[in-house]
Amino acid sequence: MIFRTVIAIISKLVVVFVFVLSNPIFAQNISWGEILRQDRSWYTSAEAQRIADQVVQFQYANGGWAKNIDMAQDLSDQAIDLIKENQHTTIDNGATHTQLRFLAKILEHNEDVIYKEAFNKGIDYLLEAQYNNGGWPQFYPLREGYYSHITFNDNAMIGVLDLFYDLVYIPDYALVTSARKLKIEQALLKGVDAILDMQITIDDTLTVWCAQHDEHTLKPAKARAYELPSLSGGESVGILKFLMRFEKPTLRMQRAIKAGVTWFKNHKIENKRVKWIDVQTDSGVVKDRVVVKEQGAPALWARFYDLETQEPIFVGRDGIIKSKLAEIERERRTGYNYISRYADDLLETSYPQWRSKLQN
Repeated sequence: MIFRTVIAIISKLVVVFVFVLSNPIFAQNISWGEILRQDRSWYTSAEAQRIADQVVQFQYANGGWAKNIDMAQDLSDQAIDLIKENQHTTIDNGATHTQLRFLAKILEHNEDVIYKEAFNKGIDYLLEAQYNNGGWPQFYPLREGYYSHITFNDNAMIGVLDLFYDLVYIPDYALVTSARKLKIEQALLKGVDAILDMQITIDDTLTVWCAQHDEHTLKPAKARAYELPSLSGGESVGILKFLMRFEKPTLRMQRAIKAGVTWFKNHKIENKRVKWIDVQTDSGVVKDRVVVKEQGAPALWARFYDLETQEPIFVGRDGIIKSKLAEIERERRTGYNYISRYADDLLETSYPQWRSKLQN
């Protein structure tokens, strides 16, 4: 009898323990990378408010945020101040627009004036950072070098435009005044025009985009040594998916989308697969990324394509163009995604759905 009672108590404790672990209200140690993927109820929790308070502390006086900071970890005021030193406000690597989306989720349940002010200040930062031609630099205030280029790399400009689209067209984002919403809509449409102006034409045919474009000429531009002026098989997917969001796309937008999709259809890398392998070296076993032949493997696309030949290119830290992934250094092969199934979902799902919606 006692044994059964103990078993029953343990079973109840296990159920409670599992509930606590699985319920986002009780979950702890949320990483910043997961901050927008929690159940709606979690954003009412004390943990969510703690993180929101830190996000506000991490905001700079100009309204923006720096990148590559886990703002969900529990930090002291002194630690936050120290982290903020020598950092720069940016839209790179999800910075600023991610913080704003998180604050938007908090504001659904908690309209504290501190969060409202931080949100509006962040929106105003993005509005101020936009170039007159409609593009956004990677960093603002402007920094010398490629940081001032109009940047699609790592979803920078598209991250801002997706947020602006939601603020204008999605009812759940009714967070701004009508006056600020009008400014956001104007910035959104200027951004669309900039995208269409930057679409690269080769032999009188529209193709796709570079990962970054010169802020003055709008032409493809160089960033880091291994990010040369090129056609981007990576970032262009995000640009096309963004353009497909509009319920009533203009004829120019439709033409841009169809041309971009056609380019991806014509530039598949077929019958090859990317694999991770173990390699024995003098210092031990290390990982390497290789491309192998495999009949019938799902299509791949390169991250970058040559602007003249439109063939895949692979560039290491020496800045020299190679034709194969194996020809660049292992550090770059494993530390940067040069080839992947970038356009798979675009061609298989997003574009067919867009075409169907357009025809109805």
